[in-house]
This record gives sequence, C-alpha cells and structure tokens, in this order.
Amino acid sequence: MSYYDIDAILTDAQKVPCTFEITIPGLGYLEGNSNIDIKQGTRVELPLWLAEMLGVSQRLGTEQNVISLDLPPALAPRVQNALKANPCTVDLRSLASHYYSLGERILGLLEEDELVDILSETFKKRAAEIADHAHNPQGVISSGGEFLKGLDENERQLFKTAHESAKAIRAFLSDRSSGKK
Repeated sequence: MSYYDIDAILTDAQKVPCTFEITIPGLGYLEGNSNIDIKQGTRVELPLWLAEMLGVSQRLGTEQNVISLDLPPALAPRVQNALKANPCTVDLRSLASHYYSLGERILGLLEEDELVDILSETFKKRAAEIADHAHNPQGVISSGGEFLKGLDENERQLFKTAHESAKAIRAFLSDRSSGKK
C-alpha cells in the first residue's frame, strides 16, 4: 500500500476497542479527561494505527503489553454468525466502509483462525453475487441500488471492474458481429 493511498488512510482511522494493561500518566485526554492518568483496565476506542502500535509494544522491548486489542464491533461474534448464515444479506458498508481491509489488519494482530475462514467464504460468496449483478445491470436497477449500498470499498471496485469488463465484451462482440474491426 502506498503512503498516499486514501483507502489505507481510512482503514487506519477505524476505531478499535482496547483495554490498557498498565497505568499511563498524563494520557487521560484519550478518554476526554485532561491531566489525568489512564488507569490499568480502562477501555477506550483508539484509531487502528495507534492501537496497532501500542498492541505490538511487547515485541518492541517493553516488559508488558501497553494495551490488549479486542475485536471491533464490525467483526464481533454477532456479525460473524450473520456472515456464516448468509453473507449476501449483511450490509458490510454500514459496519465499516473498508470492511475487508479492517479484517485483514485485525487478523495481522490477533489470532482468529475462524474469522479468516468466515471472511474468505464471505468474499467468495459475495464476489459471485457481485459478478452476477455486474453482468446483469437490470438486476441492480430493479433492486433500486440497495445491493450496491451494502458493498464495502473493495467490493465496489470489484463491481466496477466486472461491469466495465462486461460492457467492453458486449461492445467487442457487437462490433465483431456487425463487421467492424
């Protein structure tokens, strides 16, 4: 990913629930209280980029982790169960506009083998649905665009690419059948 990649920047800005494992003096402003310490056991939501840095602090030479990361609400067990039941009915965009990117980054920090499988299966099943809608634009129009509203950014790019490809193929076949070269 590029430093200037807007999708990466927006993924980094996603809030992640964390619990402080140690007391840190003067960091109370993260809770909205200036000049107060953050006590051990305090739960706050931090941007992913900051949570990632603090979460891997033990590997950087500290004796103890500064924070422990929890799964964000977009990847909570309730959402996982919904994705297992029928991934095509879940509005991923309302959970996180860069859902798969968030999942990828979280999986780099936490060991959640089941979540890897759920996200992989979700993407596969939704990709088939996206391809179907991209090749049949009448389906998207008749549904009032509800289908497109629930797609995360990666899925929107997939839809756009598949739709443009289908359009190019139709134009090529049309030109070929009419005798143009």
